[in-house]
Amino acid sequence: MYFGKRNQNAVTDGEEGLNRRTVLRRHLIYYLRVWDIEKDQLLGHLVDINVDGLMLLSEKPIPTKEDYKLELRWNSPEGAAQSLRFNAESLWCNNDVNPVFFDTGFRLNNTDEAILEPIKQVIKELGFTE
Repeated sequence: MYFGKRNQNAVTDGEEGLNRRTVLRRHLIYYLRVWDIEKDQLLGHLVDINVDGLMLLSEKPIPTKEDYKLELRWNSPEGAAQSLRFNAESLWCNNDVNPVFFDTGFRLNNTDEAILEPIKQVIKELGFTE
């Protein structure tokens, strides 16, 4: 698992080479599966997440500037199925450190407490602490 700097030239807000990320991303212990609900297919695996957005690792490039209805799926330590649904926009897509894979950055579209609290809980339960 890679924990160094990634996507230093990520495109956000339409400005080339300007990275406006102000919220620290949390790398998770597990690569959780993320599904495209509308296509009912695995889109990729969650690499990191924060209350503003997330990054996925995928085998194919994910089109940018598109809205997605996503579902994060995982099992609790007891084995019970867990899920979290949210909407996000794909902002950028680049080759991963391993060029066989692709990293895609998403911004959450709906940032009300109904979605932020479950995301914070996922980060707390499954994420690395500083």
